[in-house]
Amino acid sequence: MPRINLTVNVRHEISGNAIPTSIVWEDGRVFEIDKILDMRKAASLKAGGLGIRYICRICGKTVVLFNDDGLWFMER
Repeated sequence: MPRINLTVNVRHEISGNAIPTSIVWEDGRVFEIDKILDMRKAASLKAGGLGIRYICRICGKTVVLFNDDGLWFMER
């Protein structure tokens, strides 16, 4: 399957938005999200699914996270 399922720590805002604050990698390491660059409804073209796409900066790298009905993942 071309996706990496992740545990994501999330801040829920009054507006209803779910804002990811850090990710827990497959081996247990935790990476803080430095900045959310973009957040919008979008499909994951590689892994399938439709939800919210978050373009984030983590440790100086641009990373794309998806939230599909509460399930968080990255494309491989």
